Amino acid sequence: MFQVGISWNPRQAELKELITKTEKFSEAMELCLYLHGIVHSSELSDNSKASYYDELMNGLTKEAFTTMPTIKDVTIAWNLWHITRIEDLTSNILIKEEEQVLNEEWLNRLFVTVTDTGNAMTDGEILDLSNSIDMEELKNYRKAVGARTRSIIKGLTPEDLKRKVKPESIDRILKEGGVTQHPDSLWLLDFWGRKNVAGILLMPITRHQIGHLNDSMKLKQKLIKNRS
Repeated sequence: MFQVGISWNPRQAELKELITKTEKFSEAMELCLYLHGIVHSSELSDNSKASYYDELMNGLTKEAFTTMPTIKDVTIAWNLWHITRIEDLTSNILIKEEEQVLNEEWLNRLFVTVTDTGNAMTDGEILDLSNSIDMEELKNYRKAVGARTRSIIKGLTPEDLKRKVKPESIDRILKEGGVTQHPDSLWLLDFWGRKNVAGILLMPITRHQIGHLNDSMKLKQKLIKNRS
């Protein structure tokens, strides 16, 4: 099994160091794609070895997908929605400055009406989202977002990494419903607005995702233990 602390943390630290050095650009992008591959289906990176995301999804039941074990927890469904929405918004709007993947067609397929990252959701809203969202279509949406991100990373130049996030791109996220006016959601715009492209690749494109997948794995294991 993939061990987050042992297998991930040193490589993330290495990426943080490499990504600031123009002469290490190719090496940094290769490592970025490697880390991104760990948090997505191995199909995207043509890797014969299961990714951490694959391990999480293997044998995951609908019950485990939607259950909030305690009031201190969220759900695996929410975690996946949250990290995928954030990747979609930051990769496509902030880095590429183009349209996000999520649109009306995807909302219909997913059986959801919410478009934000879920940061300010109450427990009730998290459970509503978890029970209404189509599990298979969420996996498909995540795959579509991941494929788009990998294409964007492969098209970057050393100059792109130093490019600051544009204020108008930040405004777009609010206008398109990626965040809400709630303070627990709105702070994301200030956080992302202070970054350049390299910073976005470090957080949230790679590090943020592994954290939530690790939380999801703990939820899965907790539910298995509770049933035994």
